Amino acid sequence: MNKKLLAALSGAALLLALSGCSSDNSNKKLDAWAKTVCDQASAQTKKINDANTAITKVDKNGKPADVKAADSAAFQQISDAYKSLADIVSKAGAPPVDKGADQQKNSIADLTKASAAYAAVKSKVDGLDAGDQAKFADGLTAASVEADKANKTAEAALNTLRNGDVGKAMSSQQGCQQTGASPSKT
Repeated sequence: MNKKLLAALSGAALLLALSGCSSDNSNKKLDAWAKTVCDQASAQTKKINDANTAITKVDKNGKPADVKAADSAAFQQISDAYKSLADIVSKAGAPPVDKGADQQKNSIADLTKASAAYAAVKSKVDGLDAGDQAKFADGLTAASVEADKANKTAEAALNTLRNGDVGKAMSSQQGCQQTGASPSKT
């Protein structure tokens, strides 16, 4: 069952890696804004990566209590990371682009929704009966469906943030660039 959870999450760690063509954008204010956000966001991306790694290290055929504890901790860590991303965007202020205040507001709202979605998955995992193997497996399958929905919410949130000139400016910042190979979905 952990493979299903990992499949739902595998894209989440890379969603923040903002790809795209780098631009010769001469807007130094926008570049400075993007640098501020990206420099701080890289730590949150690491937390998401670490949470995904923790899920993969748990033996899928191991004790349900161990799987439950690892998954619960991972979902909490991911929820916290998205909450921190919302805080980062909030503190950075509106990006200096046309309708930047709207983009900031929408990004914060969407990142907060992603955080709440992962918190809900954590609650679902916390409520699983680790004493009954069959019920636990069924519950974990249901949690993986919720994790997939949370992943889609997170992807939408990051798409809001990386839209237009803001996304182009962010893609040129080291803290928002993808490093290494993408993990494969299992």
